[in-house]
Amino acid sequence: MNVAILGCGHVGLELGRQLTDRGHEAIGVRRSDEGVQAIEDAGFEAVQADVTDREGLAAVPDVDAIVFAASSGGRGAEAAREVYVKGLRTAIEQFGERENSPERLVYTSSTGVHGDHDGDWVDEATPIEPTTEKTEVLAEAERIARELPAEYSFDGTVARYAGLYGPGRYRLERYLEGPVTEGYLNMVHRDDAAGAVRYLLEEDLARGEVVQVVDDEPAHKWEFADWLAERCEVEQPLKRTKAERLADDDISEAGRRRILTSKRCANEKLRELGYEFAYPTYREGYRDAIEAYRNGERGL
Repeated sequence: MNVAILGCGHVGLELGRQLTDRGHEAIGVRRSDEGVQAIEDAGFEAVQADVTDREGLAAVPDVDAIVFAASSGGRGAEAAREVYVKGLRTAIEQFGERENSPERLVYTSSTGVHGDHDGDWVDEATPIEPTTEKTEVLAEAERIARELPAEYSFDGTVARYAGLYGPGRYRLERYLEGPVTEGYLNMVHRDDAAGAVRYLLEEDLARGEVVQVVDDEPAHKWEFADWLAERCEVEQPLKRTKAERLADDDISEAGRRRILTSKRCANEKLRELGYEFAYPTYREGYRDAIEAYRNGERGL
């Protein structure tokens, strides 16, 4: 199987490694020199192109599947629209109009499209309720990913990621130093974020569907922070209620909405499809980071 990973960053690099380790051919696409070098260092083919540039994408060879994993780099709604809507549409059209078009697309979205559910459970059948301009863009991109490929006779899948963590993104200090605002964390380790997409491709599953990619156990932030502190052998961090945090003068409107957005994301569908997690919960996923912290390593 040949797979082009468009926006081959944190998760994409791991996906490329997993695919090549299992005998597939991965092609990573990044727009920067540094990004191309990272792909080559990871051991698979790199193409330098911007996902919003139709002519640039023409340099990517024909493939069996495309994975759209591009990021807007944490910028605002307009930057997100440029990447997730314009870029996704451009990629689908560019590959779809080829004589040898792909068989499928996987678009990596975010559980942020669910909005606030007051701590209740959500799954793929739950109507999405984006609460910010950026998550509205993500919801629009999900629709494009599911509907537009059919116009070119291939299928689109949405892999809806929870909060990503893993090497370089454990953010231990955020929870160990505090203060920690109450609410739920829905998480998935980088290796499982990549592994789930690889599994759906290899097993030819979930065509035309949405699959939530989240681990087995949503964590309450206070409990998670105390658990980390105990294992890192430091004092428990200061806790803050939502009301206390919302009373701060320095909080933005987007930050306010994030604090008020609470949900627990279920992964029964991914489990029923047969995916086996390398890190079923944060307890397994943070083990190496905790050991490194106790050995004096910081900034994980």
